Amino acid sequence: MGNQPSKTPIKEVETVFNEKQEFNNDEFSQFSDLLKNLSIDQTKSDDDIGIGSLHSWESDFQSSAKNLLAQNAIAKNEIYSVIADSTLKARSNEQYHFNTQLKNIGEPSFLDNQRSSGRCWMFATSNILRQHVIKNYNLKFDEFQISQAYLFFYDKLERANFALDNLIETADLPLDSRLVNYILSDPISDGGQWDMIVNILEKYGAVPNYIFPDNAQASSSSTLNYILKEKIREFALILRKLKTKGAADFIIKTTKSAMMKEIYNVISISLGTPPKPTDSFTWEFKDKDGNYKSFNTTANDFYKTHINYPGTKFFSLIHDPRNASGKLYTVDKLNNMTGGRKIQYVNTSLDSIKATAIKMIKADEPVFFGCDVGKYYDRQSGILDTSQFSFKLGFGTDLNMTKSERLQTASSAMTHAMVLTGVHLDSEGKPVRWKIENSWGSDVGDKGYFLMTDEWFDEFVFQIVTSKAYASKSDYAVFAGQDYSVLPFYDPMGALAK
Repeated sequence: MGNQPSKTPIKEVETVFNEKQEFNNDEFSQFSDLLKNLSIDQTKSDDDIGIGSLHSWESDFQSSAKNLLAQNAIAKNEIYSVIADSTLKARSNEQYHFNTQLKNIGEPSFLDNQRSSGRCWMFATSNILRQHVIKNYNLKFDEFQISQAYLFFYDKLERANFALDNLIETADLPLDSRLVNYILSDPISDGGQWDMIVNILEKYGAVPNYIFPDNAQASSSSTLNYILKEKIREFALILRKLKTKGAADFIIKTTKSAMMKEIYNVISISLGTPPKPTDSFTWEFKDKDGNYKSFNTTANDFYKTHINYPGTKFFSLIHDPRNASGKLYTVDKLNNMTGGRKIQYVNTSLDSIKATAIKMIKADEPVFFGCDVGKYYDRQSGILDTSQFSFKLGFGTDLNMTKSERLQTASSAMTHAMVLTGVHLDSEGKPVRWKIENSWGSDVGDKGYFLMTDEWFDEFVFQIVTSKAYASKSDYAVFAGQDYSVLPFYDPMGALAK
């Protein structure tokens, strides 16, 4: 993406959904189903809100003792506390047991809190990478972590460069065009996707946390992001003017290089100056048995040799019911690095996604996954369960959209990344609930672990990351074929995990 032409064939995506399809009488029964939850009074057809409507609605509302009780309860309490299942706490104590779990995993209490930043995708990746280091070197679970700040620094730098390249590329479009507006709206977001972290790891490697730990700005990134956004927008106006006035390419490139130096300074002042990917450092530790070990390495070598995780061989499976299954998708203008690996999604069935995740967990392989964590969840207990809140109980109406409809209406997207570390299987090998390592610290959930019911998985999980070793042959064949369909830049599959 960016300024680099793609050698991969890309074709426009064909979506299944078509809301403009002509309505016919044969579909009336289906249409009636959509309206079955509405109390339609056929004697009244006013479509305006007037005094008569307000009088009628108020009278009906006041005649229900349940409405009045709900109104009083919600006036004095947070809504979710009123409509929550009162047995949730008891059930969570019983459910935090899993018969299939990872053998090696870092502790959520050790350097696993993204705090006031949108770095969940980096923390999820760090938790996967550290699992490999812990296993490779027999480390204690609560004494090792990857530096998220190191990855954060170089992602910010690359993302600023990517944004400026895209703004040069689109200089001929009006400033208020939808595409230019999209690029300028959030050019330096904390959020990201799997292929973006692979881009950073492959170019910059990784280091242990103690080499480059979080500081105040890494843990609370809003002010840094504000400064960087303003500089990118300021620079965009200059670069666009140079391009449209016919400035030579070397003038534009030289100007952009000077701008990137300013951006580097801002990031370095804010986050500290990390080692370069080829700088040497000494990694020292004692393993579980007290044996001392020491390695002279670099960030690139640490990633390739000591973590020994083949990131480029892993790819995303998604469940997007709007679009055709068995196809590979990418999203226009979605990346963090000019010339970097494209965002790649193999659209497949939930059954295939779950089977792959179970296979990975059984093989002691943690699973990066993307979901819409804000739906039907209780932060303190760490429970993700579609049955834990009853909107019907509180308001007399349910939330009735399907997964596909939530995507179509911007209600839902994969906005948070975490790691699957366990699953509870029934006697037939079917998943009942899933164990999650989150990145919100150990004061929430079960000491940092969350629990997801399989029903919640169906509705709000969109993505897992896997490799050829675990994916089905058909899913891998789609990925290996590299025959992309491109989704528009505003598609919900372009959402960034934060």
